[in-house]
Amino acid sequence: MSDVLFARGQMALSLAFHIVFAAIGIGMPVLMVAAEALTRRTGDPDYRTLALRWAKGTAVLFAVGAVSGTVLSFELGLLFPGFMGAAGAVIGMPFSLEGFAFFTEAIFLGIFLYGRDRLSSRLHVFAGVVVALSGLASAVFVTMANAWMNAPRGFRVAGGAFVDVDPIAAMASPFAAHEIVHTALAAYAATGFAVAGVHAFALLRTRRAAAPGGTDGPLGRLHRKALGIALAMALPAALAQPIVGHWAGQEVAVLQPAKLAAMEGLVHTGPYAPLHVGPIAIPGGLSVLAFNRPDAVVTGLEEFPPGDRPHPIVETAFHAMVAAGLAMAGLAVWAIWRFLRRRRHDWSDSRPFLFASTLAAPLGFLAMEAGWIVTEVGRQPWVVYGILRTADAVTPMPGLVGPFIAFAAVYAFLAVVVVAVLWRQVRPTIPGAAPEPQR
Repeated sequence: MSDVLFARGQMALSLAFHIVFAAIGIGMPVLMVAAEALTRRTGDPDYRTLALRWAKGTAVLFAVGAVSGTVLSFELGLLFPGFMGAAGAVIGMPFSLEGFAFFTEAIFLGIFLYGRDRLSSRLHVFAGVVVALSGLASAVFVTMANAWMNAPRGFRVAGGAFVDVDPIAAMASPFAAHEIVHTALAAYAATGFAVAGVHAFALLRTRRAAAPGGTDGPLGRLHRKALGIALAMALPAALAQPIVGHWAGQEVAVLQPAKLAAMEGLVHTGPYAPLHVGPIAIPGGLSVLAFNRPDAVVTGLEEFPPGDRPHPIVETAFHAMVAAGLAMAGLAVWAIWRFLRRRRHDWSDSRPFLFASTLAAPLGFLAMEAGWIVTEVGRQPWVVYGILRTADAVTPMPGLVGPFIAFAAVYAFLAVVVVAVLWRQVRPTIPGAAPEPQR
């Protein structure tokens, strides 16, 4: 591997690690605030337990996300100084606004955690709402910067430099709207299904371990309520995501046709371009995705020089993203059907549904990682699409294999630590794993 690939690999590794915590930082505060609001409204001790545990988990994950995000900002300047030197003036505003949003989230998370018995009920819940909104705002501003890299606007190039910079126009890139909505929905769906999967697993253990009262006992009631809150966030996001994906596909077709062709491995230009769903090829499906007509002509990879074609991994990642998204949407339809059929918000009496929810726990994050591979690798060989090549933006420093290996080891260690800490939080509520918690 060349140093360019090691630089890209290190950024990819850091981003793949950080994006999980960034998504959780968007979704978990919503669950935390929902449980807290239900506690204040009903006085139910189960909701209080959930609010406390979810707040602790949010704090741990926020801390790791903050550290990994800081590392990313340093890596961007150290590994790709050509990019920051050329584009820093253009994307400086969204990055600065992201910093303000991050500090707001950190401050109000501290207020929420330590102000439970010191603030009024309304102020305490309000602090949690600010955490949720600032976490979303942070993602919005970062996504604006990424959208600009995919569809750059708000400047002109003169003598190899970016001049006449209009940061507002840059933030209003044509890619911004669909990327922001797609990212937010992905975060809510991924976090919601992950939390639902944990509590569905606990309910299965509750049934199997014959815990006191079964699913109607203390632990069963706790996990049923948690499952309901998590699914309430995950289901609408999962159902809306395919619609937003169609919108995104149309924008990609117009502004990044090479990426669209790479997503399906489409070599030849022509109408009735197929869309593959697993082993099934839907004739005209890609044409419909791109232009709403099965006979629309879709540009193939043959139209682009070999050096300007994205890596074939884009096709694999796209299919993985679609498969995971469709699986989550299918589970959402099943959940809503059960809700309408039984007229009550309780899925704990269906062992198959609990088992499916457990299996679906990682799907949202799998789809998110695959989606970012499509977005980032699909843009290559450009770091700023059509203007600045990645090879021209990377640092000239040799020996980048060393930092790549070191960071991989650090991230692996951090992942183990985070899982161990979260397991200590969850373990007391799972029958057979630990004694029942005292409330």
